[in-house]
Amino acid sequence: MLATSLELATKYDYLAEKFAKSFEWLKNNDATKLENGRYDICEGAFALVQRYTTVPFEAIRFEAHNDYFDIQYLAQGIETFNVCLRKDCQVTEEDPANDMVYLSTPEVYTSVTLKPGEFAIVPPEEGHQPRIAHQGNAVEVVKVVVKVAVK
Repeated sequence: MLATSLELATKYDYLAEKFAKSFEWLKNNDATKLENGRYDICEGAFALVQRYTTVPFEAIRFEAHNDYFDIQYLAQGIETFNVCLRKDCQVTEEDPANDMVYLSTPEVYTSVTLKPGEFAIVPPEEGHQPRIAHQGNAVEVVKVVVKVAVK
């Protein structure tokens, strides 16, 4: 599933080599058996394996990135993942050293339920709110966030 605007669908090549190698890495590595941390995939792409407990909507801010796409891949658990257009938000805080831009909660956003084996791709023009407890039920999650360089 790819849910985005037509403008962004035609702006980026989601099958470019960095994406293809990232998908191949996800397919060939069982994240539930990997240690938390960074794994280099190729030039311009790396994976961050994370383990956490999902939290209520109010506990997590919307965020965006300028330099990287996120491929948010769920290996274990279930979570609600919210996505919005960045232009519909106000910037509340920036951390350029970590490529983080925190956003106000938009009036309109899309919610996706991620289950094991599913992912969402978020380009720089979109904000996202990960780690949300699905239907209010906090669960342990194993997630891989693949960072794919825009350039």
